Amino acid sequence: MINFRYHVVSLTAIFLALAIGLVVGTAALNGPVADSLRENVNGLRKDNSLMRQSVNSMQKQLETEEDFAAEMAEVVLPGKLNDRRVVVVSLPSGRDQTEGVVKMLRTAGADVTGRIDVQDKFINPDSNNNLLELAVTAARPNSAPTANLPGNGHGVETSSALLANVLLDRPAGSAAVTETDRRAVLQQYATAGYLTPEDKISGPAEAVVLVTGQPYVDKDSAKKDESVVKIADMFDRAGAIVIAGMGSTGGNVVAVVRGDPTLSQTISTVDNANTVQGQLVTSLALAEQLSGKKAGQYGVGDNAASRLPKLPQ
Repeated sequence: MINFRYHVVSLTAIFLALAIGLVVGTAALNGPVADSLRENVNGLRKDNSLMRQSVNSMQKQLETEEDFAAEMAEVVLPGKLNDRRVVVVSLPSGRDQTEGVVKMLRTAGADVTGRIDVQDKFINPDSNNNLLELAVTAARPNSAPTANLPGNGHGVETSSALLANVLLDRPAGSAAVTETDRRAVLQQYATAGYLTPEDKISGPAEAVVLVTGQPYVDKDSAKKDESVVKIADMFDRAGAIVIAGMGSTGGNVVAVVRGDPTLSQTISTVDNANTVQGQLVTSLALAEQLSGKKAGQYGVGDNAASRLPKLPQ
């Protein structure tokens, strides 16, 4: 009769056999498996090292190209914008490259009349009604002209038109905006948190460089991207304009302008103004706008006509 002791002995024998099998199997496979794993790890280490070297090489190449562009700017730009008055309007997405753009403009001899940093609040759709009211109150009792302000209920468009009126030259035969009134209008927008004048505006400009970046990605991105286009459009109607941007895809203003048969005829765009090369080209594009009355689309992105304007012989 099979008793409990028999079951215990049988189970012990089974587990002992399994243990011996595992030990023998591991011993048999340990050499090849370990060698294979070691070979894979060494291969991954080598690939990682090669990739790191490639990244470092590309970084050095980029730095070399940037240095070359900076040196070329000192040769190519001087005199291109002598006696030209330019105001720089910087959007939140373009802050990082604004200083570089301004530096290139000054290298070209431009008289930068000032820099205006537009704040996120100006682009926010929730500010629409307040911007409409401010455009009316800021223009009174000042000499800022209001006859050409849009009446379509778009706050950013209306306020941008007013700012263009006070920052850029008035058309021939129109009354000029006084320095006091220009300062008063800008101060009201600054006090309300819509913009920050980084410099004292020295006078009206004949052209504007709008510095921007990638499109918005939040829930209000479509409305915000549309507002940026409105800003560009209103300044375009008042004077020459170059958009110093970053990229040319999605809903950013560079992509929209290049895809619009009307805007692309009067607005120049540069899609790599986040680089020294693009900042150099921004000044050349502006010189082309002011001297040749010609708009161009430059850079390395979609729908760029060339990397830079054709330089005069």
